[in-house]
This record gives sequence, C-alpha cells and structure tokens, in this order.
Amino acid sequence: MEKFFRIQRLPPYVFGEVQTLKLEARQRGEDIIDLGMGNPDQATPQHIVDKLVEAARMGKNHRYSASRGITKLRHAICAWYGRQYDVDLDPETEAIVTLGVKEGLAHLILTIVGPGDVVLTPTPTYPIHMYSSIIAGGEVRGVELGPTQDFFENVIRAYRQTQPRPRALIMSFPHNPTTSVVDLEFFKKVVGFAREHGLILIHDLAYADLVFDGYRAPSLLQVPEAKEVGVEFYSLSKSYNMPGWRVGFCVGNREIIGALTKIKSYLDYGMFQPIQIASIIALNGPQDCVKTIVSGYERRRNALVAGLNRIGWAVDYPRATMFVWARIPPSYSGMGSLEFSKLLLREGKVAVSPGIGFGEGGDEYVRFALVENEHRIHQAIRGIKAALKLQAS
Repeated sequence: MEKFFRIQRLPPYVFGEVQTLKLEARQRGEDIIDLGMGNPDQATPQHIVDKLVEAARMGKNHRYSASRGITKLRHAICAWYGRQYDVDLDPETEAIVTLGVKEGLAHLILTIVGPGDVVLTPTPTYPIHMYSSIIAGGEVRGVELGPTQDFFENVIRAYRQTQPRPRALIMSFPHNPTTSVVDLEFFKKVVGFAREHGLILIHDLAYADLVFDGYRAPSLLQVPEAKEVGVEFYSLSKSYNMPGWRVGFCVGNREIIGALTKIKSYLDYGMFQPIQIASIIALNGPQDCVKTIVSGYERRRNALVAGLNRIGWAVDYPRATMFVWARIPPSYSGMGSLEFSKLLLREGKVAVSPGIGFGEGGDEYVRFALVENEHRIHQAIRGIKAALKLQAS
C-alpha cells in the first residue's frame, strides 16, 4: 500500500499514550480524575437547548443549509462583535460560520498555504495551529512563547531569520496551553509589523470570555487596520458550554473570508440548521449564562491552584482560559512531561496533558483542564500529593 502523504508528515499523537493508559485503568475499575482534555463538562444553557429542540421539530430546517452560515446567524455574529468590541463588520463579506474553530482554521490554512510556504506559530501551542500548515503541505517556524519571553520580539526575529519569508502568523490569546494573555498594545504592534511586511494574521479568540481578576481579553480587530491583514476566529464551545455543537466563526479581512467561503462551498453544506438557529439565541439572548460559566471556571481555578501550592507544587493563578499550565516540580523535571503525566495517572489517579504534546518548549510543563467539579479537584490534589510525596507548605 502506498504511503499517505499528509499522514506521513504528522508525528505520533503524544496525548494518545496517556489516553490509552487512562482507558485501561478505568477498565480495571480505577477511579481516574480526568483533567486532560479541555472538554467542558457542564450542560449548555437551557434557553439555547430549548431553541434547538423547537427548530429541530420544523421540517423545513432539515434540508441542506448554507456552507457559510445562514444570513441571520452571520448578522448575529457581527452584532455580537459590535457589542463586545465596538467593531463594525459586514455580515455578507466579513463573516463566515465554521464547524468550530478547529475545522475553520484547518480549512483556512488549506486555502492560503501551499507547498513551501512558511507559517509562524507560537511554541508551545494548540496542535492544530501547528499541524494545519503541515497538513496543507507548508512548513512551520515556531516562535517561543514563555513567561520570560517577549513574544513580539521573537516574532520579529523569527520572521527576519526565515527564508522564504513567512506567509502568515497564527496566534491565540488568551493562549492554550500556556494561559498567556496580551493587551491591545500588543495587537497594535503586530498589526503594524504585518502591514509593513505583507504578513497574514490569524487570531484564535476561543477563550475570549474565560477571563479572571479583572482582565479583559482584547480582539485583534479592535485595531482599526487589522482588517487589512487579518482574520479572527471565535467559538461558542467554551463561553456557552457548546463544545459538541461545533459552532465557530471567522471574521475580518474580506479577501481571506471570501477565499474560505469558496473552499468551504466545495467541502461542506454547513451545519444542521437548528444548531445555527439556536446559536443566534446564544449570541443575541441573555448573557448571564456566560458570567455563570466563567464564575464556575474561576472557582475551579482557585481550588486547583490553591491546592497545588498547599502541597508544595508552586503554580501561578492564570488570568484566563480553562487551563492551568504547571511547571513540573524540580525533583521530577528530568522525567519529561510524558513520563511525569504517566506517573500522575499511575500513582495519583489523575490524568493531565503532557506539555510536549503542544510542541517545543512544553516538555517542562503539564496542562490541567478545569473540567471536573471542585470536590473532584480536591480529590485530585490528594492523589497528586500521595503520588509525588511533596512537602505541604
């Protein structure tokens, strides 16, 4: 059998090893607390579900839909951006609905990247940000993102040191997995650099609303010139507890949106129309549910970080996302993140994501996802303490 070109370019799936061990442990009857995958565990707000059920009962909504999203949803998206960020968008030319951010970004990169093109991405970062370019036949240049790094200066250095010159920069702030955040001044500098050098900007704003301690995440499009060079993705998965619904959208530069619209017209017929109708209600309806969801994540964050620090594992409080990015304790740092994750699973009955799965620069860390309730998080702390034999402070 001939080798499959794109599959051959992808590395082994690191997270799969931990996933297999977790499933084997559960099959043995072990109680594993899963803080690995960032899969929201709470139900979608009831008013959104009710609208889905109502729309699903109507036969006219069972037909093929529009690959770029129904008109009213695109209008709702643009109205939401206006309320959230005071950004003006044309729903006909500057907005498109995607089957979640992951699909949308992957298809966008397939649209704009060809063999030999170079794309800049942070490292470590969410895997699709890196591997979408690899799948498309392009190349990736990692830009170091860390607590002591000036990411913007690293972008400039990477751009100038790369031949051929990079075609695009993919970013995501608040950032998964590192939880790094930026301010609007950062985006102003990036947009200025992109305009000067003809660099396409792609920003993943999936964690826009999951912010704490008074921090507010800016949108790339709040920079007036950003639409000249870039687009931004947003997802309903986290803010509205709708991960399985697969609703995202991309907004910004009309040429880029037009290209994505064209390729999607060949690849899909859009999502089930009742889901789109319910998504309109999510965006246009009462937003108290978002505040409730964020408050829940904040309580879980506080429980996990306080607990880890209490048992002697020094971890900072993230200002955003649904994750905690924790440097491996010094006495275990030589193991690397994959073996350390296996240790936590085997001895502590806690599943986490090994940092190496997010690329270069991640192997000194593991990522906790805040997808269990506070009681289970306290139980996880006890398991971790027993596994690592840390000295409580």
